[in-house]
Amino acid sequence: MKNGTIKSVINLNWFSVAPGIWGLRDGFVNAYFIHNAVEKKWVLIDTGLKRSAAKIKELADNLFWPDSKPAAIILTHGHFDHVGSALELAHEWDVPVFTHLMELPYLTGLSAYPPADPWAGGGLMSVVSPAFPSGPFNISEHIQLLPQDGSLPFLPDWKYIHTPGHSPGHISLFRRRDRVLLAGDAFVTTRQESVWSVMMQTRKLTGPPRYFTYDWNAAARSVKTLADLEPEVVATGHGQVMKGEQMRKMLHKLADNFYEVAVPAHGRYTREPAITDEGGVTYLPKPVNKIAPAVAIAAGVAVLGLTAWLLLRKKNKTQFG
Repeated sequence: MKNGTIKSVINLNWFSVAPGIWGLRDGFVNAYFIHNAVEKKWVLIDTGLKRSAAKIKELADNLFWPDSKPAAIILTHGHFDHVGSALELAHEWDVPVFTHLMELPYLTGLSAYPPADPWAGGGLMSVVSPAFPSGPFNISEHIQLLPQDGSLPFLPDWKYIHTPGHSPGHISLFRRRDRVLLAGDAFVTTRQESVWSVMMQTRKLTGPPRYFTYDWNAAARSVKTLADLEPEVVATGHGQVMKGEQMRKMLHKLADNFYEVAVPAHGRYTREPAITDEGGVTYLPKPVNKIAPAVAIAAGVAVLGLTAWLLLRKKNKTQFG
């Protein structure tokens, strides 16, 4: 680490995943840093929120200085909380941003994602989800496509797996030699729909965040594919790192009971998925209710803000007595 900055790093919400892999949590989302020790290069996986750029650069300085510039940015998918700082970082670092072909229209200004589903249930985050940005986002000047053979640029020990359902071009990353899985949002390790679980980072292996998942059949197949890898370590887009036999049992239980425990009972996409192709969204099922739950969303945003303020106040009291 860079000399004289350890205190600054401690103040960041960062964590170790496995040898050569670190994570940074900003609010409710994680970004990951992977070091290629042989070539002495590193790659950033996802870019968090729009406000995350400074924190990402600070941790990069401390982990990799004087080579703080990555070889590339790789996106598991392009939802707002994973692509938020991509344009700023790619421009400043002058590096490519790699994505899957099926994610391309949402990152080049061609299409917005399928609308968030406030009826997906599970907690307040679902209720307020229509307020989250859904694009279209445009970082086309930096975008490059991932190779079709599953290899990852600058990461020869890794492969990617196309794991659609939460988004059309969603990918997960797997290092076979020690069975480390970066799952993105194919599944997560906290109840992302619940404000309390998000704030407290309650550890629970669950399906993909309900409010943005547009194809539940595809999501079920993706979870089964990842469970079959028998990972030893999993790190996801939301939540804490989980490891070992107990984690694998939970992952297989999720895969085997996906429709009972992960799929919302009355969501917009429960019985019929949105349809997408290389150009973006081509069909959307009708909303559960034609009248947007505007009052519920407004109330939800207010409660969300109050909850965050109370938790921050409690944290500050604990830190400063």
